Amino acid sequence: MRSVPIYQALAEDIKAMGVDTVFGLMSDDTAAFAVTLDAMGIALLGARHENVAIGMADGYAAATGRLGVALVGRGPALANGLQAASFAARTGNPVLIIYGEAALPAGPVNALGPDYKGLDGAGVLKAAGVRAFVPTGAATARATLADAAALARTGQAVALLLPVDVQHREIAVDPDEAAPEAVDAGPVPARRAEPAREHAVRAAASLLDRAKRPLILAGHGAWKSGAREALASLAERTGAMLSTTARGKDMFRGHRLNLGIIGSFSHSAARRMAAEADCVLAVGAGLNILTMSFGESLPDAPLIQIDASRASIGRWTTADVAVVGDAKLAAGQLLEATAEKAAADKPQHSAGSMAALDGFSIAKDFQPANTARTIDPRSLAVMLDRMLPEARNVVYDAGNFLGVVPYLSVPDPAHFKMTNDFASIGLGFGAALGFARARPGIPTVFVVGDGGFLMTMGELETVVREDLPLVIVLMNDCAYGAELHHLRLRQLPVAKSVFPDVDFAPVAEAFGYDAHTVRTPDDLEALGPLLAAPEGPVFLDCKINADVAAPFMSEVAAFEAKQHA
Repeated sequence: MRSVPIYQALAEDIKAMGVDTVFGLMSDDTAAFAVTLDAMGIALLGARHENVAIGMADGYAAATGRLGVALVGRGPALANGLQAASFAARTGNPVLIIYGEAALPAGPVNALGPDYKGLDGAGVLKAAGVRAFVPTGAATARATLADAAALARTGQAVALLLPVDVQHREIAVDPDEAAPEAVDAGPVPARRAEPAREHAVRAAASLLDRAKRPLILAGHGAWKSGAREALASLAERTGAMLSTTARGKDMFRGHRLNLGIIGSFSHSAARRMAAEADCVLAVGAGLNILTMSFGESLPDAPLIQIDASRASIGRWTTADVAVVGDAKLAAGQLLEATAEKAAADKPQHSAGSMAALDGFSIAKDFQPANTARTIDPRSLAVMLDRMLPEARNVVYDAGNFLGVVPYLSVPDPAHFKMTNDFASIGLGFGAALGFARARPGIPTVFVVGDGGFLMTMGELETVVREDLPLVIVLMNDCAYGAELHHLRLRQLPVAKSVFPDVDFAPVAEAFGYDAHTVRTPDDLEALGPLLAAPEGPVFLDCKINADVAAPFMSEVAAFEAKQHA
């Protein structure tokens, strides 16, 4: 037996789980824990803000499927990172956030005070939707860590609050004894795949058999279950077209029946063909407001919804036929239950329809609005799609610039992440750093607006210090773009949403970036060799035309007008 501080025993348990990377921001109440993790060989990647540290853990978990671990302080540190903790609680990724915590009450004695860091951390986190664990003493600390990690591994954000006095107490450890209820921090195992009930499959197959213009809409759940090939075969069999939600982006990339994203990020051909559908099969898709374009993306046609979770079916829109089961298994069951249609009964697969789809180019789906000193964000994304390495991760912050999502492709949904789960700007930088750490072999492209960038600009140094392969594309419209268009659409003054035209490239260059200002397509074209094989951190301050509004801005305004009519 040997006697060690609790923080050392917990660090050893974390290493025994297989955790090799922890993201954090050091605080006096977690400093001993942090340097012990580092001394044990666990990579401790330090951020400049707690939101970014927690976002890094979530991005790392999204990219690897492994447990993402963040270590931050108590009180003000917890408050600083509350935005990212709330965000992580909604992503479905396995994230363990370890906080410092005030010492446990010693009894009814007069204490020195006040505690300037005092905060009901567990209460605050509960309100944010994060389950919190607090060990009541040295004897329970290791088991509490194991419980918190095990719950996080089910696919949620979990907090472990470590009182400072508990951390520094001594505990006897048997070097030959495994950690209590040791948790494997490796890739989270897939949930048990359950087939759908046969009568639900028959009901869905009957609708598909009768439909002339069916549409298959696959979400991220369909991708995670491995349903791509079964759904593609089902489309060929039934005469359906293939499409995805935003989070399922490029799942069917390269397939002849692919329409791309349905909803607020659709191109015109997808919108037109979706509007003609006489039956919709939604698979592993939440059907949220952006997928539904605030109720306008799908026609008034029978809707079949397949999901492994019964609670997800009909959550945001009414489903006419509910099919509860694993996406891949249920798609296979439908493939067996549906009839092979004759070519004449597949009008969407006709030579004329296929020729029209083949001749469609998203790059020509808009009239470029370049000016002498700004570039159309859509034109910018089309060029970047051509110039950047095809093998890439793309991570987005939130804002009006998200209108470029359809124009910048990824290999598959696993290489794509949006960070708008909390409808907030400023969370993308952390997620991008987590992706870059998880996949150093390919570049991570981080697309961010100037509003969100100014919130997290200090992380420019983190990228260089940690030597992370990141290409930052700053969509700089010199404004809070979403608010600018929100005000314009309501005929309100916009001056307070507009910023001066600041050139950020010299700032990034001072940190060690290969940094450039882009105002025209020619400026970007000149960077071809750099973008084809980026080495080291790259920063592009792209001055975009603020007059170009994302489609969802007008959709929001139209929805509000309808609600108030």
